This record gives sequence, structure tokens and C-alpha cells, in this order.
Amino acid sequence: MGSDSEAEKTQQKEKERKKLLAIAPIAKPLAGKKLSKRTLKLVRRAAEHKCLKRGVKEVVKSIRRGQKGLCVIAGNISPIDVITHVPILCEEAEIPYVYVHSKEDLANAGATKRPTCCVLVQTKPNKGELSPEEQEKLKADYNQVAADVSELTSSLF
Repeated sequence: MGSDSEAEKTQQKEKERKKLLAIAPIAKPLAGKKLSKRTLKLVRRAAEHKCLKRGVKEVVKSIRRGQKGLCVIAGNISPIDVITHVPILCEEAEIPYVYVHSKEDLANAGATKRPTCCVLVQTKPNKGELSPEEQEKLKADYNQVAADVSELTSSLF
């Protein structure tokens, strides 16, 4: 019985090690475990309320149209050329962005089956309205994650 749990633990450690090796060298600022968990929770909540843009095309279009939000980019994208222009667009538009470890985790949080390169979390829904309580919860989570991301970014540079 104990050997099964040991085997599972070593298998999980091996998966974690492979995830870390797959991360692109340009993935900075990379969210730590705690920030990554909080960011994915925000993405999940935004997906529930339809305040999320998924994929490179949609995110780039939204940024160019002047929409604001938090850009979350997967760090294990191959080839990396697919997303190299997104951080530059975010910096020009003064949109905070952060990298998370895996595109699969980002897709699960964003309520899609296909792995997702990047998402743009917005505080207002694309269509319709949110109740004031839900709007406040989403904004509070958004502000906290955005503050953590800006703190992480300032410590890098």
C-alpha cells in the first residue's frame, strides 16, 4: 500500500520537473505557486461570468481595440514565436501580464478543452450585466492579482 503512494509521488514530481523544463526562456515574470493558483482562480471566475478573451487572436484584437484587463500567458508554448508579440503589445497598452506554468492548466481554468496560449481577463462582461455583488468580487480578485503581478514585475526590473 505504501509503495503505491510512493510511486504516485515520484510520478507527480517527475511531471512537475517536466513542466519546469518545458517553460520558455522568455517567460518572465513567471508566477510562483501561490500567485499562479490565485491567477488561475481569477481566470476561472472570469470565465464563469463571460469576462474572458481566449487565444492569441482574440487577445491581440482586444488589446488593439483599447480594452483593458490582465493578460495571462502560458509559459510552455512551442514554438514560442506564436506569443512573443503579446507581451510587447501589453507593455505598450499598459496592461499587466504574467506567465503561468502550463497551457493545460490555463485551459482548464478558462473552461475550454483545448490548451490555451493566453487569455485576457476583463472586469466587465462582453454581453449583459453582472449583479453588483459578483462585480465587486470579480473586481476585488482582479485588483489583488494585478497588484501582485505589478509587485512581481517591479522586483524583476
